[in-house]
Order: sequence, then structure tokens, then C-alpha cells
Amino acid sequence: MKKLTLVFAMLLSAVAVSAQKFALVDMDYVLKHIPAYERANEQLSQVSKKWQAEVDAMTTEAQTMYKNYQNEVVFLSKEQKQARQDAIVKKEQEAAELKRKYFGPEGELYKKRASLMTPIQEEIYNAVKDVADLRGYQLVLDRASDSGIIFGSPKIDISDEVLRKLGYSN
Repeated sequence: MKKLTLVFAMLLSAVAVSAQKFALVDMDYVLKHIPAYERANEQLSQVSKKWQAEVDAMTTEAQTMYKNYQNEVVFLSKEQKQARQDAIVKKEQEAAELKRKYFGPEGELYKKRASLMTPIQEEIYNAVKDVADLRGYQLVLDRASDSGIIFGSPKIDISDEVLRKLGYSN
């Protein structure tokens, strides 16, 4: 009796699995066709370059201060040496703090990226959800991610449909 119940349960789960519908979406493909995404990336690139230039300028200033110190160290009194060393250390710390402020885990670049990308990501998510609901998909996988998809039939790729839902036709 237990064997019969086990076989019946296995058959039921096989039927349930076969009844599920899956789809793929290529997020890289979708994002490449959304002009707002390209503009956001360009904005991020420009602000990143600007901030990196500020950090580089401060780092270069600290390096120049150190080189000048090395050239003049023999002529400086003990107090002057200490004052110069303190100024150099302070400038290096300021450069490190500026770098952390702009590029750290919770830095300005992270915040800027979130503010620019979140609305785009939410719009795409809603379009994918609408298409999945409309077509009865229980699972939609991202073909572009490193999820380990070896093969996905183009028949279940809904990328173009998502783009149409977003208002970007091919």
C-alpha cells in the first residue's frame, strides 16, 4: 500500500511540474532597447568621471606634498617636519574619505545609481509580471544572468513581448 501511495504521489508531482509554464527574458537585450537606461548609464559615467577626477586631484596633491617634504626634510626643524607629516597624513585621509563618500558601498554613486535605475527596473518588472500573468507563466528566468541556463528555447523567450509592453517595439 505504501508503494502504491508513493508511486501515486510521484505521478501527481510529475503532472504538477509538467503543468507549470516557464519563460525566459533576456534582460541585457531588453535594457539595450530602452533609451532611458542608456541615458542613465551615461549620466552615471559622467558623474563617476567627475568624482574620480576630484579624488585623483586630492591624491595628487598629497603626493606632491610628500615629494616636497622629502626634498626639504634635511632643512626642516623637528616641529616643521612633524607639521608637514601631519598635513600630508591629513590630506591622504581627506582623499580616502572623499573616495569613500563617492564610491563606497553606501556612497553617492550607489545612491545615484539607485535613483536612476530603480524606476527603470520597476517598470521592466511590472511589464514582465503583466506578460507572465497574461500568458500564465509561473516562472520567468533571466537568460542573461549567470543562472546556469544551458539552453532555452526561443519559443519561450518573452523579451520582445516585454519591450512591446514597455512601448518599445522592434
